[in-house]
Amino acid sequence: MAVIEPILNRKTRQRVEAQIESGGINLANEIFKWSLLASLLFSLLVLGVLVYDVVTDSWPVFADRLDVFLANPTRTSAEESGVFQGLRGTFWIGVFVIILTFPLGIAATVYLEEYANDTWLTRLINVNIRNLAGVPSVVYGILGFTIFVSLLDGVLGDSELSRGNTTTAGGLTLAILALPVVIITSSEAIRAVPDSLREAAYGVGATKWEVIKSHILPYAAPGILTGTLLSLARALGEAAPLILVGAVQGKLGPRTGFFGLSQLGEKFTAMPIVITDLAKQPGAEWQPITAAAIVILLVVVLTFNAAAVLLRNRFEGKREG
Repeated sequence: MAVIEPILNRKTRQRVEAQIESGGINLANEIFKWSLLASLLFSLLVLGVLVYDVVTDSWPVFADRLDVFLANPTRTSAEESGVFQGLRGTFWIGVFVIILTFPLGIAATVYLEEYANDTWLTRLINVNIRNLAGVPSVVYGILGFTIFVSLLDGVLGDSELSRGNTTTAGGLTLAILALPVVIITSSEAIRAVPDSLREAAYGVGATKWEVIKSHILPYAAPGILTGTLLSLARALGEAAPLILVGAVQGKLGPRTGFFGLSQLGEKFTAMPIVITDLAKQPGAEWQPITAAAIVILLVVVLTFNAAAVLLRNRFEGKREG
């Protein structure tokens, strides 16, 4: 019987392959395939034109005064204006997302996938998490304004100066925005772990936590890292929530250092807000400045995307090795 089954399987495969090869061209499949390819090429063409246009407009700024552009704050003069404060705010928002969203999201995922029973409450939580991932970002801005701005008014910094519109409020708002995406992508990565891996670990006497720590999480790490870093890149590019939380459009107060913790209780701005403010300035001299700020934000976002790809490939290499 063990000899007959491989022969039957091989003959069945050969018969199916022959039917596929001799069946001719399926017109509907070909039209659908080429339509998808044309859509992809058109999207890449539009993206390439936009990137080329922005890089071309910003080139004078990068060629002549890149150091000044990165080091100076926003000013009323186009020749002296920079994005230092926007980069600083974006950096601290990213810190909040990394410190809060990633551990909470992964921990919530592990509980829902490995510990929680399949009850109506668990299913309700999963449905709500997926619904929250599709909520417009402006709704998270309203949430941040209602909760975080009010709670932090007078707790961090001078209430008369910031009135709760602080870097901490903006970071917490975007951390909450990225949390559902982290949970969903981590859930899909953990569900992709083969059951045989769990069964083999339990078979040698491993505890549930040992199975999760030593087998499930390392196997799911490429998908988890990809999803979390992409959610971080999305959060750093959001402008609507920051506007509602109270990000400053224009010049801030006294300049503090890039890593100064005192700014967590002060008014803030971020790269999307800086770009919005620069785009509203009248005069052709502001166009290269705006384009340069857009390129800087693109570089930040693409850096995280590249990091996601590299880390995914590295963990997949370790897993396969």
